[in-house]
Amino acid sequence: MSKIYGLLGEKLSHSLSVPIHNALGNMDYKLFELKECELEAFLRQPNLGGVNVTIPYKQAVMPFLDEISPEARAIGAVNTVVNHGGRLYGYNTDKDGFLMMVKESGIEIENKKVMILGNGGASKTAVYCCESLGAREIVIIGLEENNPEYLSNHKDTEVIVNCTPVGMKPNYLKSAVELSDFPACEGVIDLIYNPLRTKLIMDAQAKGLKAIGGLIMLTSQAKRAHEYFFDTEAADEFSQKCARDLWKQNENIVLVGMPGCGKTTVGKLLAEISGREYVEIDEEIVKASGKTIPEIFAQEGEEGFRKLESALTREASCRNGIIIITGGGVVTRQENYYPLHQNSRIYEIKRDIDSLATDGRPLSAGGLDTLKEMYKKRKPMYDAFKDVSIANDADALDTAKKIWEEFCEVSCY
Repeated sequence: MSKIYGLLGEKLSHSLSVPIHNALGNMDYKLFELKECELEAFLRQPNLGGVNVTIPYKQAVMPFLDEISPEARAIGAVNTVVNHGGRLYGYNTDKDGFLMMVKESGIEIENKKVMILGNGGASKTAVYCCESLGAREIVIIGLEENNPEYLSNHKDTEVIVNCTPVGMKPNYLKSAVELSDFPACEGVIDLIYNPLRTKLIMDAQAKGLKAIGGLIMLTSQAKRAHEYFFDTEAADEFSQKCARDLWKQNENIVLVGMPGCGKTTVGKLLAEISGREYVEIDEEIVKASGKTIPEIFAQEGEEGFRKLESALTREASCRNGIIIITGGGVVTRQENYYPLHQNSRIYEIKRDIDSLATDGRPLSAGGLDTLKEMYKKRKPMYDAFKDVSIANDADALDTAKKIWEEFCEVSCY
């Protein structure tokens, strides 16, 4: 009888645990969505090998365990259960993941005032780790206490740790707190890994703060859990390499740029080179409305077109590992930045104004002078959206190859 390995939780559709444990060599690892009343029977199965435990069961499993490690006992939460000869042992490998995340971020915890958002199992791990790292003061903010009046007492917070689900789908455009309320903040740690960048992380990066999301924590805790499962040692560099690989597999490539700069041609060539699916927002708009773009402009005006464009941009941006070809004016609405950037690296395709195509483009119909004036207005918007600029004045295939090479070489998580 084969042994059971996997992840226990209530809702696991967002989980990346299976590919991580597959990369560690455990091909039997599966997802188990259970109700709380089903936990004991599941854990008592004689062929249980080991399982990870995620929200909301990190404390609920504890009464069913025969032994709990001192660290997990001190934290008050278990995220790894191993069957040793019929006895169930509980560990907390989130601690290992959190400490790795802090190390990779370069954020200093020692002698700092740390605000931890949330009061569940993940929060308990963060408190334990921040205490061990020498935090000067730790403030725990539950969701019920997350209000401006209460938070105003902690404007001197230097490090913010988000252990709440705020920022995950479907609420990915929300942030657990507003960073403008914390002028002394130096760094942000967000345990969420899907989306790749939460709004809180993007806000921190925009302010030039050190910030890190939860992907490296996920791979690090999985590595340690695997070691418990099989009484072995995984390669030290596994956590970083796996996090980089998962980031690249899940990160989208977004193309922005002036109308007629060649985004569609480059995007389709990029799809062929990379083997990725592409989504062209203008094409999706035509499908959704049943009208051509000139017809939408004629009947609903630019405002009607932009509303539909934003809605379909948000929809595409929730996906992972694809190429998104935007319309030239997507940057004119700041609201499009967060959904585009959450899971994507954004490339501006640049072409000389004199070479821009104008056929079938309502806003380009005024000719060269119109395009020059349009670019003058939009340049700051492209600059604000883009991560990289790529010239497309020669061969579109070369442009696509340059984007793919840059995307594969850049390392981040």
